[in-house]
Amino acid sequence: MFRVRLDRDPTRPVYVISVAARIVAVHPRTLRIYEEEGLIEPARTPTNIRLYSDEDIRRILWIRHLTQQRGANLAGIRILFELEERLGVRILEALYDEGTGAGREDGAPTTEGGGRHGT
Repeated sequence: MFRVRLDRDPTRPVYVISVAARIVAVHPRTLRIYEEEGLIEPARTPTNIRLYSDEDIRRILWIRHLTQQRGANLAGIRILFELEERLGVRILEALYDEGTGAGREDGAPTTEGGGRHGT
């Protein structure tokens, strides 16, 4: 019987590009484009293989949501990531929650401080 580890570190890079692409339902080339655009920074093994963490996966899902559901382009998303980092506000999480109906109980988007996601 398998046991799920609840103490798994979401920043630990564990997924190779083919697995990460399958998880988020994109072609591996899409992940390479996101990396070229500076939107994600997967870890690299000593042999230069990309490894993605759970936080990277979450960040990719945000990118997909913003491009497909909100009409944002990659340059706009890069600006949002830069603003998040500079201001310490979770802009993307608030936009995602607002778009999916998730978020705080009172319906207001979350804006707690925090750094850049997935780095």
